[in-house]
Parts: sequence; C-alpha cells; structure tokens
Amino acid sequence: MAPAFFLFILYGFLLELHDLAGLIEMTIDTADIFGSDQIGIHVACVGQYVFHPPELTQPVKDKIDHVLGLESIELSIGGSNLIGALLSGNSNGMAVADIATESDIDFLTSYGDVIVMEGGVNTAGNLLLVNELGVVASPSIPEEGLEIISDVMKVDVLATTIAGQDVVGSLGVTNDQGVLLHPDVTPEEVMLIEQVMQVPPMVGTACFGSPYVGAGICASNNGALAGTETTGPELNRIEDALGFL
Repeated sequence: MAPAFFLFILYGFLLELHDLAGLIEMTIDTADIFGSDQIGIHVACVGQYVFHPPELTQPVKDKIDHVLGLESIELSIGGSNLIGALLSGNSNGMAVADIATESDIDFLTSYGDVIVMEGGVNTAGNLLLVNELGVVASPSIPEEGLEIISDVMKVDVLATTIAGQDVVGSLGVTNDQGVLLHPDVTPEEVMLIEQVMQVPPMVGTACFGSPYVGAGICASNNGALAGTETTGPELNRIEDALGFL
C-alpha cells in the first residue's frame, strides 16, 4: 500500500506544479508571424494595448497575450498586416501611416489620439521609438511633425539617428524600463537617446545576429516577444536591457 500512497501524493504534487506553471507568465519568448521572425514589424505595443494582425494562429495569439500582458487588439492598416512598421505610440496617443483608411483611423481613436503621418515619412513604426517618457524620432520627420508628435504623445521628442541610420524604430526597442539599440550606435547618439527616453540604454542583437532589434522584437513593460531565430544569449541580453532580470 505504501508505494501506491506515495504515487498518489506525488501525482497530486505534479498536478499542483502544472497548475502553478499555468499561472506564471513568461517575461520573454519567441515566435514567428506568417513565417517571418520579424515580430516587431507585425506587432505594436501602444500603452496598455498590443495591436496585431487578425489572421494569427491561436498559439501565436496566446504567446502575445501571456508574454506582453496587454489587451490584445486585432487590426490591419490599409489592408496591411505590418502593424509594427506602420503604428507607434504610448498611452497618450499614437502615430499611424497615411495608408490607414478612414475606418482604420476611426477604430484607432477608440484607443487614443491619432496623428496621421503623411508623404515620404509615413511608416510611423519604423521612424519612431516611443515609451511613456519620451520619443526618439527620425531626422527625416520635419520640425512641425515633431511638435505635433510631442503634443499628442505628451512627452519630449528628439530627432537623432541610431548607428547613423534614420529608421530609428527598427534600430531600437524600448519600454519604460530600458532600451536596446543597434550595436553600432555612437556614444553621442546614446547620450541623446538616454536623455529623452529617461531609461538606461544597452546594445544587442536579435534573430541570430540581426542589429535591427526593433524589427525583431516587440516589448511591453511586462515582457518581450522575439523571432524564433533569437539565440539564448540574445534573449538574456534583451531581458537585461528591458528590465526583466
């Protein structure tokens, strides 16, 4: 009888561990979207919401929910699934590319004030690096546009390159705890970015060596989701940079 009793107790203990594991939300994980590991191009964290394409598989939706820990909103912008490349913002407001339809813009205004970026500087997610404390903007955005972004997002905005390139949203990923940047960012750029975002910067890569960390990662204050090719050391660096360790 003793072995059977022991097995019963052990089985009950394992069930408790399984139930407990279901309650623990991971702070970092990996996924692919439509066969691409460029998570940050497809998904955008804006304030308390995470916007993503509607056609995602249920396992990917579950990872987005569990890791990022935000209210999940299905969206396409002008028929495009590249939500992370076309949308950027914080809890006060957001910027969207001018391919957004009138119905897209009406939908987004349910979640905050919306700026439509027009002309050749319209891929908001590629051209803005945003948290609740500040915005790093591409130098390609005119001064008038920077002022509007500052007014809507209610934070300071500073235009600078990252590693000499102007697609700053693809070259960095941030939350309110840290910012991870392209490894070739210059000391002068780091100083400006830290000044406006008010978080400590670190450098790193994602998706097996890609310096375009903003394209390969989507992050909230709760966790980060990176492409499946992202290595263990890269994941550790992302956790450290974004304040999850």
